[in-house]
Amino acid sequence: MALTISTKRNSMLIYIIGIGLLTGTLDALGAVVSAWNIPADSIFRYIASGIFGKAAFTGGDEMVVWGVLFHYATAFAFTTIFFLLHPMFYSWFRNSVITAIFYGIIIWAVMNLAIVPLSHIQPHPLALIPALKACSILIVCLGLPISLIATDYYFYKAK
Repeated sequence: MALTISTKRNSMLIYIIGIGLLTGTLDALGAVVSAWNIPADSIFRYIASGIFGKAAFTGGDEMVVWGVLFHYATAFAFTTIFFLLHPMFYSWFRNSVITAIFYGIIIWAVMNLAIVPLSHIQPHPLALIPALKACSILIVCLGLPISLIATDYYFYKAK
């Protein structure tokens, strides 16, 4: 069966903004819940430390706000990229769940092997269990929403 791209009336930008807000929120909740013993503001200070370094941990509440903004900006960036490239990736895998797993693994790899090492975040050793946990959160909180909603957007068959 050939894949055909549908023409939906809703704006692609509206979809990207909606999915970006959804994925950013789900990922933030995933991070807070998975690190239940760490205060949420410390998680966002950690994110802000990517730009501000150690000053993010000694700064005021504005560092938490910066961390939230950086978190959502990153979620929006990945959402936009994968939403726009979804027809290509979906044609490779032809399954939304497998595509979502691919997205989560790629997001984890880019974040942990490229972005974090290039930031001001203090280096930490790569450990298998925390890496699998983080990758699983990204698959569920970013990969699945992006893949499922983008599949509906691009390949919806009118009844």
